[in-house]
Amino acid sequence: MEIVFLGTGSMFPTKERNHPSVFVRDEKLRFLFDCGEGTQRQMRIAGISPTKLDYIFITHWHGDHSLGLAGIIQSLSASQRKRKLVIYGPEGTNARVTHLIRAFSFDLKYPIEVNEIKIKEGEVYRIIDEKDFAFEAMPVKHLIPCVNYAYIRKGKRKINLEYTKKFGLVRHKILGKLQRGETIVYKGHKITPEKGTYLTPDKRIAYITDTNYFKGLEKLAKEAEILISEASFSEDEELKAREYTHMTAKEAARLAKKAKAKKLILTHFSQRYKDVLKLKEEAQKIFKNVEVANDFDKITL
Repeated sequence: MEIVFLGTGSMFPTKERNHPSVFVRDEKLRFLFDCGEGTQRQMRIAGISPTKLDYIFITHWHGDHSLGLAGIIQSLSASQRKRKLVIYGPEGTNARVTHLIRAFSFDLKYPIEVNEIKIKEGEVYRIIDEKDFAFEAMPVKHLIPCVNYAYIRKGKRKINLEYTKKFGLVRHKILGKLQRGETIVYKGHKITPEKGTYLTPDKRIAYITDTNYFKGLEKLAKEAEILISEASFSEDEELKAREYTHMTAKEAARLAKKAKAKKLILTHFSQRYKDVLKLKEEAQKIFKNVEVANDFDKITL
């Protein structure tokens, strides 16, 4: 699994930080969390082909999180894409995407599926549930409807060779059945998947942005391998963070600690912070494993 930070700024892009967008690639799956202005250019610089995108998850329709969507749609059509692009977003997303397509002279050659997330604030809902992966969504507290997301790579069933080799079973095509969760019989020995296999743990990436901190937010980030969280303000700007419904670095750390996340990565920095080391230090007072994201940073899991 690879995570690439395409934009780590906030409302105003700077020379160093583009509008928010995070790209994730896991085996054959490719998707974006948010699509700020210039995202397709950032993808090109990072060596990522937009044509292979499966999903785009828009948190909300403030421009810094969505202005790049039109460019992506246009580029995919110009690249002769045929397969469907799936977009998720908060209530109102379908109308906005429809208006976006009408506003420009797109020659669409592929279908676009738009899904609106209409669930109660603070509730976590599984919006996609496939064999190997899933996505969850949770409405949060922002100035306009906003949804945060989590990606779950489901654990895989592995052969417990320490157990199967007791029966001389190390390499055999019958192991495929066992790995699919079926009970097998080998040389008169019954081997159940409960004893002959084990499940690797799920891996969760949570994306939290543009919200006040509130009780229950940790449910989306529970035991996340990686928690990507906004840190728009320092603790001395806490009142401003409240006013604009954002989180401080300290609150992001509190969230990571409460969720029992393994690693916290701070992003979505206000342009007022030329050096974000201050934000990292504030977070580390509460949660030790903290990094700050820069444009084009890559993480491999």
